[in-house]
Amino acid sequence: MFKKVMVAIDESETSREALKEAQNIAASYHGTLRIVYAVTDSDDADRQAGLKLLEHAKSAVGDGLEVETRLLQAEADYGLNGITEAVASAVKEWGADLLVVGTANRRGLERLVIGSVAEQLVAKVDASILLVRPR
Repeated sequence: MFKKVMVAIDESETSREALKEAQNIAASYHGTLRIVYAVTDSDDADRQAGLKLLEHAKSAVGDGLEVETRLLQAEADYGLNGITEAVASAVKEWGADLLVVGTANRRGLERLVIGSVAEQLVAKVDASILLVRPR
């Protein structure tokens, strides 16, 4: 059912949990796993840090699964909306069956003010979405 599984990562512990879930699902369905990370700055240092994070995530998956990585360029002027748009576009372009993302599990005023990339993705992505909460 889920032949193309995409996981959007960052540096958080929840993101690492999302990667594990995505890996398990892709392996269960003998699918392909695509790991994406969005940078909002065209600064070379930020891009290199993003590429290093993707490389580390790919090596954490190990052998036995087809894994691809993509560094996404988000519009810095749009903040979290830029990241959301970059990930949503990547899902559509690749034709992902499932998007896996970690969620910060914010509550109350913090959630209202800051919002959530995961929450925004639910409204923008036509694929199934698995939200991984912090443990």
